[in-house]
Amino acid sequence: MITLHALEFSRATRVLWLLENLGQPCERIDYERKAKFRAPEALSHVHPLGKSPVIEDNGEMIAESSTILRYLVTKYGDHSHRPPKGTEAFWRHEALFDYVEASLAGGAMQAIMPAFQGKDVPQEAKTGLNKHLSYLERELAEGPFLFGAELTLADIQVSYILALLAKFELLNNHPKIVAYWEALQSHPGLIAATRAAGPMAPPN
Repeated sequence: MITLHALEFSRATRVLWLLENLGQPCERIDYERKAKFRAPEALSHVHPLGKSPVIEDNGEMIAESSTILRYLVTKYGDHSHRPPKGTEAFWRHEALFDYVEASLAGGAMQAIMPAFQGKDVPQEAKTGLNKHLSYLERELAEGPFLFGAELTLADIQVSYILALLAKFELLNNHPKIVAYWEALQSHPGLIAATRAAGPMAPPN
């Protein structure tokens, strides 16, 4: 059985969500955040960088939520969370999946961090964030998810960033993204994951 090292209010919820969708159990080891939202020292004994999520599977230790999601769909032979391989949609999906952490996360955090600290968000950060959210709006097309009615890994991947942006009311100028986030929150897999391990974003 997969062991999931899950830090509260973190990307670990993405992994739990996918496992729920796949109907696969896991042994979950939970870690509470410390002062200043820091990860506990115990996680540094799991991964040298003190990262979460991390999974253990048959002696293998795997970090990085994007790698873990790809690992799980491969391990369990799942083909329902990505378009068919070799299609134009497949490569569009892979690009969006990688875009979340390669581009969106950095831009979003420029706005999230000041808001988290109770400071005004700099105009430059707002401008950059709006550019990313406008891009996501175009990618949503008819919705409700990035590839229509079927939830994909890319949707699961983007959920954590949207949870943080929603918490700090940084989605308000993008109603299509607000509706997208509402659709994600209503997905049974995310409902089950957050019921088991708590919300993605920290409480007020």
